[in-house]
Amino acid sequence: MSARIATIKRDTLETRIQARVNLDGTGNAQLATSLPFLDHMLDQIARHGLIDLDIEAQGDLHIDAHHTVEDIGITLGQAVKQA
Repeated sequence: MSARIATIKRDTLETRIQARVNLDGTGNAQLATSLPFLDHMLDQIARHGLIDLDIEAQGDLHIDAHHTVEDIGITLGQAVKQA
């Protein structure tokens, strides 16, 4: 069986996101979103789903967290689909 790993990058006017997933991981999460509660929730997905997640995000947090959260969701979904 081939490795179920994918990396997706998303750059917009508001955000810059990179998400790497390993669907056959051990639950390891390396998260840098600048949003502590989102980091916690993503960590729980990784830990309980035994999925390795590596997510780096930069966004216009001085305006609102909405763009960053939305684009992380889009990027993570694309990475899971590709993996």
